[in-house]
Amino acid sequence: MRSIKSILLGNALSNEQLSHEKLSRIWGLPIMASDAVSSVAYAVEEILLALVPLLGLVAVRYVGLISIPIIALLLMLIFSYAQIINHYPGGGGAYVVSKENFGRKPSLLAASCLVVDYILTVAVSISSSTAAITSAFPALEGQKVIIALVCITVVTLINLRGVSESSKIFGVPTYLFIATMFVLIITGFVRSISGTLMPIDYGAVHELIPEDTLSGITLILFLRAFSSGCAALTGVEAVSDAVPGFRDPPTKTARHVLYMLGTIIILIFGGTCLLAGTLKVIPLPGVTVMSQMANSVFGKGFMFYLLQFTTALILLLAANTAYNGLPILLSILASDRFMPLQFSHRGTKLSFSNGIMFIFITAGIMLVAFNADTHTLIPFYAVGVLISFTISQFGMFIKWTKLKEKGWHYKCIINGVGALVTFVAFIVVFVMKFSGGAWALAIVIPLIMLFMSYTHRHYALFGQAISIKDYKYHYKESTSKDKLPCIVLIHYLSKAALKTFDYANDISSDVTALHISTNPQNTEALKKQWDELGIGIPLTIIPTPYRDVLRLLDKYIIEREAKLSHGQTLTVVLTKFVSGGWQDKIFHNQTTFFIASKLARHKHVATVSVPFIYSIKGKEPKGQDAIEEFSSD
Repeated sequence: MRSIKSILLGNALSNEQLSHEKLSRIWGLPIMASDAVSSVAYAVEEILLALVPLLGLVAVRYVGLISIPIIALLLMLIFSYAQIINHYPGGGGAYVVSKENFGRKPSLLAASCLVVDYILTVAVSISSSTAAITSAFPALEGQKVIIALVCITVVTLINLRGVSESSKIFGVPTYLFIATMFVLIITGFVRSISGTLMPIDYGAVHELIPEDTLSGITLILFLRAFSSGCAALTGVEAVSDAVPGFRDPPTKTARHVLYMLGTIIILIFGGTCLLAGTLKVIPLPGVTVMSQMANSVFGKGFMFYLLQFTTALILLLAANTAYNGLPILLSILASDRFMPLQFSHRGTKLSFSNGIMFIFITAGIMLVAFNADTHTLIPFYAVGVLISFTISQFGMFIKWTKLKEKGWHYKCIINGVGALVTFVAFIVVFVMKFSGGAWALAIVIPLIMLFMSYTHRHYALFGQAISIKDYKYHYKESTSKDKLPCIVLIHYLSKAALKTFDYANDISSDVTALHISTNPQNTEALKKQWDELGIGIPLTIIPTPYRDVLRLLDKYIIEREAKLSHGQTLTVVLTKFVSGGWQDKIFHNQTTFFIASKLARHKHVATVSVPFIYSIKGKEPKGQDAIEEFSSD
């Protein structure tokens, strides 16, 4: 298994290599731009799908008009998120803004919406990529779900290999798509001006779709098309969520990436909308709008297939924005005890691998459930992100009124208008997409918020139960006459650990505490508490820059086992937290189980688990003192 893991993911990285795993401007732009830029591949089509059934072929006249408020809203968001990056360098975007300015419930709403949006980003992007592939090769239409699952598996594996490696793999195709789109737009307008580009002739389709079904666009229809086009706004928030993932100085790097991202989106989305109006393109079953535009401008030659190929790739890679944004957000939520602590752990490649696997599983379920169909998934899309946009905009508005720094009136106006516009956009999108499935988000988002609140309550009560703050402890010297060696594994000091020490002293007079250090700061805190409590057991510390606890533990046990005399047994004592409920498996990692399984292979080693029963009943304690006592277990 270790060999297979090394082949798939490469060699492990040490903690010292973390700085090299952060994103630069050159490679950060394509990673963060892939979602937002790829939106043009389906946002324009979604606008037309809202207009054509009622307006017929005349619908193409209004695509450019509808793009104007979307682009204006995008500009407001770019300004707002640039300010968020400056004032909240720790990342988290709308979540940290709302936490500081509104409190817990609004921050959990923002976080829940972002989680939903990121998962949908992956599902929609993979589905759109699959649609681009089947559009170029219609024979594969019946294999959409399989193709989608293969695509998401590949993206997941590449992300598990680390940020640095994945950014280079995904960066080149993103730049290629951007360049190809600029070539399409420029070539299309040059040919239109020279008179060599004619509107697409749909022939028999004219009989199915009349030239002018309504006399003109109505407000309701405009809002419906606007709500569909808001898919182009997704991805902007990812830069502010992932600020810690950028190279030093992270705020400056992130801000520059955001500005470059905004410029590219405006040029490509605006240019594509205008070109769609020039070509008078309409959606057709089995053929994407982008494919029709490329065929009209380039013909079925090299550039046509290059655009189809890069479109499929960028839609596939758009999922990568979520793979970089959501794991960092989950790690921040886990640090605040609103998500299981496992999300705060870095894997062998210094990525938040548990967050990456969470995306893979949840998005994969959605792809199977919705048959990898983009149009079925779209109604769920953009609702969550617009809520987070509104909260973050209004949060910044409140912040300016408190700080009153230079230019705060100007900033208040922009964020206030932005909050109002995004709120109206949310209402419009939610109402227009309600019957299509958006109603489900009114159930899903509150459920996620309830889970986060329950998680925080669990950890608060757990921290209170194990905390040694104000706990009177007197170290009990061993009275055992048994000199067989005994090792107590210790991660941090708690009531459970102290109980385990007492048990070990009861069974042996030769007790050693072993701490495998994955975090130097936590280790220093442990050593300080160790001296303060006067624990008389020798403390052995083994640093592991590669975060590979089991391998180093196994190596240490082998060395101790080799020193045993004939007939002796080495006892390893573990602490096991028990609440008697399902919470143990979700909120606490299963390190004890894995260690016991590993040590069971040793002939002269006995493993003893000392249970520590804790209660999660009662009211959640106020303050952070209790839950800050432990980092993970």
